[in-house]
Amino acid sequence: MAYPPPLPYGNDERMARTSVAERPDAPPVREQLARAAFELFAERGFHRVTLDEVSARAGVTKGSLYWHYNSKKEVILAAAGVYYREWLQQAHAAVASTTDPLEQVRRVWRMSIDTCLFNRAKRTFSTEMFALGLHDPEIRASWAQFYDSVRELFAGLIRAACNTAGLTIADPHGLADWMLATFEGMKHRASFAPQTCTRAERDALVEDFMWTLLAAADRASAGRVAAAR
Repeated sequence: MAYPPPLPYGNDERMARTSVAERPDAPPVREQLARAAFELFAERGFHRVTLDEVSARAGVTKGSLYWHYNSKKEVILAAAGVYYREWLQQAHAAVASTTDPLEQVRRVWRMSIDTCLFNRAKRTFSTEMFALGLHDPEIRASWAQFYDSVRELFAGLIRAACNTAGLTIADPHGLADWMLATFEGMKHRASFAPQTCTRAERDALVEDFMWTLLAAADRASAGRVAAAR
């Protein structure tokens, strides 16, 4: 499975020039800036946040910011790295929480819906990335790489669940694509109709997907049996 490459976090001597890095328990300045940028972009959008505000939120000077990043686009991509890594960490934690492959699918799907519906910061940030990527190939490539990682994770979980249940699914990647498309639709709906963001809807969506998964596998398995006759 391909994962987005980690951002370079080093203990570079340049970090010692800031007050943040002087604290033994402080994260590297590059990481501090990326997280501060993610928080601000999620609150106000890319175009309404200045690099002065990012450096102030991180507790460093603007000169320190430019030591680590050459442009606002690099800061946006670093903030996206925060989003990507956290999502993948949560997904793998959901997988590790059970050994039942079908339950793994259910838990990752539930976690994904929670991110889309109930975490406003992540929902807003990912929507901003999607919109900016429409006109910026570097942003689009970053988001596409993350999507590919998520798609492969979903497809692998779907395949494992069907294998365990003795079922066949013809196109696990196609079903993963449907899941991703559903996420985008939920995010847009939640932005304009936040009253729809309820736990009951989340639970219903989880069960709808599980039903869709099993129905797709049943159709494929039925076709396989018919062809063998």
